[in-house]
Amino acid sequence: MKVHVHAALAAVFAAAVLAAPQAQATNYTLWIHGKNGGGTQIGNYADFSNWGPASVSAGVNKKAVNWDGRQTIGGQNSHVRDALDCFCTGSNWCYIAVHSAGDLQIGYALSLYGGTARYKKNATPNSSGVCGNTDGTTQTGWNIRWIDVASGAGGGSELADDGEWATSDPIVGNLVTTTARGLYDHNNTRSLWFYMFAGAKGTLYSGILPGQDDEAVAYHSTGGVAGSAGGAYCNPSDWLCNDLTTGSGACEGNHAKWSFHTVDFRDDAEAYSHSGNGNWEGIVSKVRADVATYAL
Repeated sequence: MKVHVHAALAAVFAAAVLAAPQAQATNYTLWIHGKNGGGTQIGNYADFSNWGPASVSAGVNKKAVNWDGRQTIGGQNSHVRDALDCFCTGSNWCYIAVHSAGDLQIGYALSLYGGTARYKKNATPNSSGVCGNTDGTTQTGWNIRWIDVASGAGGGSELADDGEWATSDPIVGNLVTTTARGLYDHNNTRSLWFYMFAGAKGTLYSGILPGQDDEAVAYHSTGGVAGSAGGAYCNPSDWLCNDLTTGSGACEGNHAKWSFHTVDFRDDAEAYSHSGNGNWEGIVSKVRADVATYAL
């Protein structure tokens, strides 16, 4: 289904540009990273050091949305909103790709700020990553086509619950499963689709992370399963727990997904791990390939 949705959106956009070239609309692809130890340059949209070589194809006019991945979601979300204001307002539109806690960042921005007035910006950022106004007018929310999510941590991780991340970084508190799920209304996506890519190459923490996992986040989170706490969800080959279904329908056992969340890729072969290893690897590789194909 996603292929047809992406193709249809691309066709609609192309038709709109041909019909009204004077609008000079530009598409951008924003990449929002997850929890990390710092090192990326906040405000530098060309710094892809968290992801891998910037020369790799990763969507039209790609931009790296950098934030301090050690700090809280709420405390750093302004950097995400700066990027959305810069590139996703006025006549410009965005595709969004996120990894891990980047899922929390875009969900937080949309739920809490997606209905607010945003100044239309000129897509020319200063050194802090803030763009100037165009004509002083505003719009409601941002121009976003869809969101691809690599191993989304929107539902938190039991590694945070159990103290496996032995660090004082404030973000760990946000990743406790009940905290992450209560941080904002995950159903309020402003009617934008979240395409979930769930990895399952996890063995190290199999006793802590329920069901299938990628060694950092379990299927209940990477699959966008709704609820106030996580549960155990697996591939169909595993008879010991309920299946994480593909698509937007309820999982086995009638466990619903959040609104506008659909599982685009489920790692039935257990081949994709959580980390991109700074080289577009793991589950990030699946999203990168998808974005390179459809973010045009």
